[in-house]
Amino acid sequence: MEVNDLSFSSRVKNELTRHIDETRHCRIAEIAALINVCGEVFIHEDKNISIKFQTENAAVARKYFTLLKKTFNINTEVLIRKNTQLKKRSVYFLFVASTEDTKKILKATGIIKEENEKIIRRHGIYPLIVKTTCCKRAYIRGAFLAAGSLSDPEKTYHLEFVNQHLKHAQALMELINLFNMDAKVIKRKRHQVVYLKEGAQIVDLLNIMGAHIALMDLENVRIVKEMRNNVNRIVNCETANLKKTVSAAVKQLEDIKFIENTIGLSSLPKTLEETARYRTQYIDATLKELGALLNPPVGKSGVNHRLRKIGIIAEQLREQRGEKM
Repeated sequence: MEVNDLSFSSRVKNELTRHIDETRHCRIAEIAALINVCGEVFIHEDKNISIKFQTENAAVARKYFTLLKKTFNINTEVLIRKNTQLKKRSVYFLFVASTEDTKKILKATGIIKEENEKIIRRHGIYPLIVKTTCCKRAYIRGAFLAAGSLSDPEKTYHLEFVNQHLKHAQALMELINLFNMDAKVIKRKRHQVVYLKEGAQIVDLLNIMGAHIALMDLENVRIVKEMRNNVNRIVNCETANLKKTVSAAVKQLEDIKFIENTIGLSSLPKTLEETARYRTQYIDATLKELGALLNPPVGKSGVNHRLRKIGIIAEQLREQRGEKM
């Protein structure tokens, strides 16, 4: 993966901002997500209504502006402020002040409904705007652009969407899970967070949102991490086996030395005596190599069987000495 100044999450968003759907219904779904997640709808007593959209990402601000222009032929007012609390990063505010334009947007996206001459704000996802698979993808993409983040895959796998309202968080989770995901919702301070922690599912979600370059970058990281983990597992396994082999060899030599110091190796049956003498002579030899030295040669299991017998004899002698003591 190339190293640059942008975080992985920012690179994903920059890629997604370049994706403008050709179909109007998909653009509406994405606009709905952007407003639902980081937009404010102001319903005034005089029945006037307006939208304020806020983001710290210039590319997201541009995309929101473009989507409204392309879909509804509406120009938004843009205000840029420096946020001194966030290391002088700019905050972008986009306003739709006209009640007529605002209603056009919010009715199309299903964010408001009118009942008994009252305007009611919906906080979930209007089902009609996500009926098709392509619109579902567009909505998820918009939600990620609005308040999504993805951790550095070199460190951990974690993708999340921050939401203001539990109803919307649950609806977004259900929408994501329609793609065979396992997204969950957790409360974090005053926010509701929809999250995924499975690497393979995060890759799939990037594909769903249309972040194909980021997807390939993440897959490369996953492959390298998986190879590294496999190598570590193999090394750990081989180390454990080596320790086991060394411990067994040390025990075998202790048993042989004990027998030699008590009754002498010559008191053992000839096959066991020969095996014992070769074991002490060729300490580093494997059981297979030890078997090849014997006359006649013996297989690995045969050598192991003889050494076990020697071990039993040594234990019996130790017990006898213990009884005499």
